[in-house]
Amino acid sequence: MERVGPNEFFLHLQPFVQQLVIPLHINMVPIVSVQHLTKQFSGVTAVNDLSFTVNEGDVYGFLGQNGAGKSTTIRMLLTLIKPTGGEVQLFGKNLQSHRNEVLKQVGAIIERPDMYKYLSAYHNLSIFAKLSGIKTNRKLLMEQLDMVGLADRAHSKVKTYSQGMKQRLGIAIALVHNPKLVILDEPTNGLDPQGIADMRNLILRMSRQMGKTVIVSSHLLTEIELIATRMLIINKGEKMVEGSVAELLDPAKTLVQIDSTDTAAALAWVQQSRWAIALTESTAGIKLQMNKADIPELTAGLVSAGIPLLAIQPRHSLEDYFLQLTTPNQHVAAFTN
Repeated sequence: MERVGPNEFFLHLQPFVQQLVIPLHINMVPIVSVQHLTKQFSGVTAVNDLSFTVNEGDVYGFLGQNGAGKSTTIRMLLTLIKPTGGEVQLFGKNLQSHRNEVLKQVGAIIERPDMYKYLSAYHNLSIFAKLSGIKTNRKLLMEQLDMVGLADRAHSKVKTYSQGMKQRLGIAIALVHNPKLVILDEPTNGLDPQGIADMRNLILRMSRQMGKTVIVSSHLLTEIELIATRMLIINKGEKMVEGSVAELLDPAKTLVQIDSTDTAAALAWVQQSRWAIALTESTAGIKLQMNKADIPELTAGLVSAGIPLLAIQPRHSLEDYFLQLTTPNQHVAAFTN
């Protein structure tokens, strides 16, 4: 049998390792610490007493509907607007008193990045590198463009780029000074499905291969579910929940919907069974919160009781979790675009 060295062995494992969504963090070092952050505009509270923590190495999903306060919060993290109250610490230092020092370690894209459309991607990147005070050269700039998949279009004018290409160039600009923290505000806005997939892979690469801590603000729950290690959901400027994706999407808390042609009989059976304590909804359909592993037993019990079943539907996605946290009439169309 051929012996395989450690480097070759790692290369064989790499495709499988890259599929892991949740990296292991032994030392949970806070990169961002937000305490009681509040922002009011003319008496309207856009962000209300918001507290959260982003740890080193996180891909941190910052979730909420359009208008929930995500962009306002990010602008406060970047000192683009001043908070009404609360405190922000980056890298363990107060943002207001150490502004220049800490922001040198931050790269960001706020919605759609602005660029010089009549210049090439290479010249745009060169200009922004100089503005950041970075000493660079052609090799380094081309490596940055290659990293985001734009090396072959390096000398094309930005006005000829698709929106997805512009977003990727924005990532290269945000990374040109090698920041430790990258903040992306709605990076998939206006992108087609391929552009969204490219952006997703680029974010994962920043985290897994480049060792960046990434905050991703988005209203697209399905995308965040694919990349985030931890997440925060806000609604109307207030925190609803924060935690690791693994904990929040615990299989032991799977939402199960029972569809039957005889809903009354099915409900009566559930109410007399050991599943009664798992019942969360009975008026607009029969829904239970239970361990996913127990679904076969539930199904067998209903069948044995002669309940005519149409479907037993386990639902355990980020979108479903959001629905569980909100009132029954919560409008979530913005999350399903």
